[in-house]
Amino acid sequence: MAKFRMVETDFWNDPRVVEEMTPEDKLFFLYLLTNPNTTQVGIYQITKKQMAFDIGYSIESVNSLLDRFIHHHEIVIYNQETREIAIKNWGKYNLKRGGKPMEDCVRSELSEVKDKNLIPYVAERVENIKLKGLYDTYDDTSTISPQEEEKEKEEEEYTVRDLFNHYLSKNIIKHIKITNAIRSAIKARLRDYSVEQLIQAIDNYAIVYSSDDYWFTHKYTLADLMRDKDVRKFIDEAEPLNNFAKRTPQGVSAAKSKSKEDFDLS
Repeated sequence: MAKFRMVETDFWNDPRVVEEMTPEDKLFFLYLLTNPNTTQVGIYQITKKQMAFDIGYSIESVNSLLDRFIHHHEIVIYNQETREIAIKNWGKYNLKRGGKPMEDCVRSELSEVKDKNLIPYVAERVENIKLKGLYDTYDDTSTISPQEEEKEKEEEEYTVRDLFNHYLSKNIIKHIKITNAIRSAIKARLRDYSVEQLIQAIDNYAIVYSSDDYWFTHKYTLADLMRDKDVRKFIDEAEPLNNFAKRTPQGVSAAKSKSKEDFDLS
């Protein structure tokens, strides 16, 4: 099947596009709809580095745009672990016509999606009945028993408590209990990052905040630290131990020769 993507001219008349999107948003949305990594099902694998390279933006700018599309516009989901993105309105632009070749292609590409939870998200806007039926075969949420659902909630709560206790162990702010704000912030970040990445962010922040080798001195509550823009500063990928290090007159990092093991924050 020839690889091309359809974007209707009504794209430019959509009130959300016209009134809510910045010029950068519009460019980024068109890129998400038409870049070479796209598939016929509206869910595809792409790294932030690839996005930045393709459109000539920094990774920080791509992170900011993704954050807007996920939390403000609410029209995409990005799985940080599988590097898969799902576009809510994909069916509106690309899945109006069916036929066996299209159905075979959709069936094949759906089977290759790693995070199956992304499939129902796109399925909501698929209007073609036969194609939507293919998406719906992966929507097994209705088969989850109350016991299984309760178990998932308990496991999530354990994770929240583990991260809460890990933050407390750094002796920055002694929160008395897990507030709704803390719980909501952690759960929101767990949709974008793994538990290990959030532990990394807490560890790195504690090192930066507690050591005289770093210039960053802002005292974060756990809820504030779990904001997306702040987690992005302190995950290993952002190199916070280098970015926040004080510099000698020669421009050398004061903490350059130290590793995480050199800091005892317990």
